[in-house]
This record gives sequence, structure tokens and C-alpha cells, in this order.
Amino acid sequence: MSDSDRREPSGFEPFAPAPGPATPTVNNDPTSKPGWERATLEKLAFASLKEQRAARRWKTFVRLAWLVFFIALVWLGFSRTQTSTTATKTHTAVVEIKGEIANGSDASAELIVAAMKNALEDPGAKGLVLLINSPGGSPVQAGIINDEIKRMRAKYKKPIYAVVEESCTSAAYYIAAATDRIFVDKASLVGSVGVLMDGFGFTGTMDKLGVERRLLTSGENKGFLDPFSPMSEAHRQHAQQMLDQIHAQFIDVVKKGRGDRLKADTPGLFSGLFWTGQQAVDLGLADQLGNVDFVAREVVKAEEVIDYTRRDNVAERLAKKFGAAFADVTLRSMRGSPSVR
Repeated sequence: MSDSDRREPSGFEPFAPAPGPATPTVNNDPTSKPGWERATLEKLAFASLKEQRAARRWKTFVRLAWLVFFIALVWLGFSRTQTSTTATKTHTAVVEIKGEIANGSDASAELIVAAMKNALEDPGAKGLVLLINSPGGSPVQAGIINDEIKRMRAKYKKPIYAVVEESCTSAAYYIAAATDRIFVDKASLVGSVGVLMDGFGFTGTMDKLGVERRLLTSGENKGFLDPFSPMSEAHRQHAQQMLDQIHAQFIDVVKKGRGDRLKADTPGLFSGLFWTGQQAVDLGLADQLGNVDFVAREVVKAEEVIDYTRRDNVAERLAKKFGAAFADVTLRSMRGSPSVR
């Protein structure tokens, strides 16, 4: 009987095939591998290091970008290259001297001298006007500016004039005396050729309050001009000698600057008094009445006026290059000795 004709008994189930060799199961769980903690920590450390490097590179780039920006800004504002001056057309240069003349102020010798040099080196400038509105200040700063005016007049062969607005007294007049001519308004205040050293003394008040001043010095004159100690006659004479010497220097500068135009025999001329602009013209302290526009038009013969005062000059260049709003924001982000007053 063939296999095809064979019949299994009723109720008989054939044997299941014998199982073959077992198939190995693949385990994808990384935590089942030995050393998985170390591998994970290494990956995290390298990822963090990569992010830190990227952050440092970006920070360095930003800093370099700001540095380049500010270098370009400073170069734009203060460069005095030949290309920027040769294109300037004929004009009258102006430098303002306003407020107290003192070291660190807007009317310091450092700023005023730099502005004058910038103006006179411009081939388009046919003359320089010092626009003065100052009650005075430091005789040292005024003396530096006075000397530089005389030196620059000889070097650049260009006239330098003083135009007075409200006041030109003491150290301000010390400066004006070095110019070729002085123009004033009829109501300007001019003169005050004198020197002062001021202060306070509180010895009487301290006695009334029962306060004792305890001052220790290593030199007998180290407490000179101490406001809480009485002034001795020797100290008074020493201070007066210093003031008289500075006053004599002031008088000499005025006489040399004004020359024969000065009526030196006028009583009180060098006593510290000041006069109106009209009186100053009559006394020879000034030459004639006139303002900046008059001097530019009638004297220098260059009607256009350009301000070379450092701050205004920078603002003008920035405004031309980047716009007025940018210039304004940039400029906002940048600002007991003898006194001739």
C-alpha cells in the first residue's frame, strides 16, 4: 500500500515536527552591554565640550566685530588725512572757547590747541576765529593756548581773530590778547586783567563752637592756606608775591599782544576791572564791533563758516557718514590753585 493510500486512525493527531536548533535572540538594550555608563558619560562630555567651543567662538567673533566697529568709528571721527582736507572749499574756520578754562574741561588747552591745529592745517581755511564766551579760569591753560596761537600764526601764515560773545575776561582775555584782532559786541564784558586766589577761613567759627583743629605736618609751612588754621603774615606775603608775579606775566602778555593799540595809561586798566565791548574798543582792549558772520564775510573774505571745535567736528563727520541720529547716540555714549577769573 502506497503512502498516499495510508489513512490515520480516527482521533489520531500526527506528531509535530521535531524542533530544530534554537535561533539566538538579538538584545538591542544598550544598558545590557558592559561599560555602557562610561560610554554615555563620554558622549555627554564631548557634546558639552563642542557646545562650549561653539559659544566661545561666537563670543570671540562678537567682540572682534565690536572692536572693529569702534576702531572704524574713532578713525572716522579723528582722522586728519589729506583726502579729507583737500576737498574742503574756501571757508572761515571757527573754534569755540566756552565756559571755564581748565584742565579737563571743554575749554582745556589740550582740546583747544588740537582744534586750532586741525583748522589751520585745512588748506580750505583762509582764517581762524576763536569764538570766546568765557569768564576765565586757569592761567596755566590760558598761557599754553596763548603761546600756541603765536606759534601757529608764524607757522601757518594765516590770521587768527577773536570774536567775543557775552564775556571775555581774565584768562579768556589772556588768550584773546594773542590774536591778530579782537571783535566784540557793544554789550560784551571784556578785561578783568587780574589774578585771584580765594578760599574760606573757619577759625572764628570753630572757636565759638569749641572745636579744636589738630593739624600735624612735617614742615612748618605744610599747612599753608589751610582754612581751619589762622593765616600768618608770612603766609599772606608769600601768597601775595605769587599772585603779583602771575599778574605781572598777564600784564606783559596783554601789552605785547595789543601793542600801540592799548591805552596803557588808563587808570585801573590792569586792576582787575572789566568794561563793556564799546568801552573796550575805546581803551584799545578790543579793535572793533563785529560778530562771526561779519568777520567771515568782511575780514577773512570767506563767508562759509566751519566749526572745528572737537566735539562738533566729530558730530558733523558722523552725521555725514551715518546720519544725524547715529551721531547723536554715539556722542552721548563717548563725555585751591590760582585762578584767573
